[in-house]
Amino acid sequence: MMSPEMLTILMFLGVALCIFLGFPVAFTLAGMGLIFGYMGWGQGIIPLMGARAFNVMTDMTYVAIPLFVFMGSMLQMSGVAESAFGALKQWLRKIKGGLGISTVVLCVIFGSCVGVVGASVTTMAMLTLPPMIDSGYKKSLATGIVAAGGSLGILLPPSIMMVVLGPVAGVSIIKLFAGTIAPGLMLGLCYGIYVFVITRVRKDLVPEIPKIPKGTKEDLEYTLVRGLAAFIPLIALIFLVLGVIFFGIAAPTEAAAVGATGAILIALGYRKCTLKALNSSALVTLRASTMVMFVILGAQVFTASFFGVGGTRVVAAFLSGMGVGANGTLLLVLLLVFFLGIFLDWVGVILIVVPVFLPILVEFGFDPLYVCLVMLVLLQTSFITPPFAYTIFYIMGVAPKGVTIGDIYRGIWPFVGIQLLITSFCVTQPAFMVWLPNLIVRIG
Repeated sequence: MMSPEMLTILMFLGVALCIFLGFPVAFTLAGMGLIFGYMGWGQGIIPLMGARAFNVMTDMTYVAIPLFVFMGSMLQMSGVAESAFGALKQWLRKIKGGLGISTVVLCVIFGSCVGVVGASVTTMAMLTLPPMIDSGYKKSLATGIVAAGGSLGILLPPSIMMVVLGPVAGVSIIKLFAGTIAPGLMLGLCYGIYVFVITRVRKDLVPEIPKIPKGTKEDLEYTLVRGLAAFIPLIALIFLVLGVIFFGIAAPTEAAAVGATGAILIALGYRKCTLKALNSSALVTLRASTMVMFVILGAQVFTASFFGVGGTRVVAAFLSGMGVGANGTLLLVLLLVFFLGIFLDWVGVILIVVPVFLPILVEFGFDPLYVCLVMLVLLQTSFITPPFAYTIFYIMGVAPKGVTIGDIYRGIWPFVGIQLLITSFCVTQPAFMVWLPNLIVRIG
């Protein structure tokens, strides 16, 4: 029988090799767990797989995943984002770079409703890229804004990323929702400031402000009252979903059902709740939820085998032997998260890193909530960092003719820098990261 050290090394190498060869993450994790679990335990790994699958299927927390996905998909089809963007364009029309800033603001608001990157990025790309490019915005800047702003949909609550992370880490989903509000808004603010500054430093990135004669249709379209009315459905849905959670009225799963119902009502109000729209949203929900659940199941089998063969003890001994201390260990784990995020989606990163390394960091004295929140902020880089960032491919799928993947690659790097800057701030301010979650729990 192999030693725990050898089994641990081979498990990590096996996962890395299979992912590099293009095997799906779910089957890679389940397969490696089954193979090495059998080598370490014997036939006991077979009933364990069944037990883990049963636990996943009966965990009511995961019911929130398809409900939040459905909510985001219905909002994407309702047309509410288009009305809100029209109002923002009108209000910021006299500011240089106003279209870009409008896009960032809309990404923050719309992202707070959908909780799914695919829906957020696709909607923002289809809605905001054509007017930005047609008005003279450089393609790299326009696509960079959409890529970074659209990915906020997975960080701002309600987000399925937190629904997945909470049970895995043993951390309250409500606290995760509350804890990501501040860093999510900080990222949105920094994106907007960057657009405001860079458009004044580099005159070639955006066109000059057009002069609109007073009293014309362009000048009067979207008054303050009419513009605010365009935001009422989105703002109401945000407060409805988060309010019932934070005030203890409902758990995240029930709140997700409220949000899905609210999205249907919004679609009805915009006369977009057709049978075709419902069928399309249901199919999107089925595909996304099935993918996530299979990855969760595969990760459950992998981590159970990893713990069973003594992998956690091996990793803990290795990190302790390096002599880097608590902060050094945290830095190493975050570097691993960043590196894995370049090659894996967020589900794989969370379900590989958190079960293995979170207990080790807790032993060093770190608050598990703080560690999870920092990881969530850092995972923003995984959505826009080449070469396998899903956001880039979402944009390419709906971008106007003439936009190349090179334009997106050139546009995302300043936003990656902003994300790393905010992550660094979050790492150095643990009290700031946990004060709002703890406050909301005390009030609730």
